[in-house]
Amino acid sequence: MNKNAITLILALSLGLSACGSPNDQVPLSQAPLAGAAIGGPFTLTDQDGKQRSYSEFDGKYRIIYFGYTNCPDICTPDLQHLMAGLSQFEKANPELAGKVQPLFITVDPQRDTPAILKQFVTAFHPRLIGLTGSEDQIAAAAKSFAVYYQKMEGSSPDAYLMSHSQTPFLMGPDGKPLALMPADTPNTEANEGDPKLVVAELTKWVR
Repeated sequence: MNKNAITLILALSLGLSACGSPNDQVPLSQAPLAGAAIGGPFTLTDQDGKQRSYSEFDGKYRIIYFGYTNCPDICTPDLQHLMAGLSQFEKANPELAGKVQPLFITVDPQRDTPAILKQFVTAFHPRLIGLTGSEDQIAAAAKSFAVYYQKMEGSSPDAYLMSHSQTPFLMGPDGKPLALMPADTPNTEANEGDPKLVVAELTKWVR
């Protein structure tokens, strides 16, 4: 899936959210990413050093975001508004929100150790799980989610950036893709994502 296709899917997904009322029950089979070859099994290490598999979250909706803790201008605002939206959804629909598990998967396993991830994810939401692993494990997970990333060499071995896809996925209870969550969507008051768009997307699909 190329970047243009992902952008189009996101636009369609947001359009459906904006047009529907909160009580709409569109079948999950009609979700924007239904049937897409996105997602697959993985076993990675969380911020507490525990092995976590994709299948252990079966039965829950999953917000999955690939990024890295040293990301200078994308990952932090994306996670801030994704998790702010999840928090708002929790207040309005605590039972439904309990069915949603957010996951942050690093594309920089060289620097993002479990200890670093723990400091990072706890700043956004108490239930956000950070995942790391070997370079091969991360590469396999990213490939299964159609996520692109590439190391951009810097002025020293540790001073590098990671170019990566900006694609927060909402996965269904069966682990299959439903929609792209809105990321880095500016509102009229500040240059940041609007959590209400996240709430709208969760309201549309989580049941």
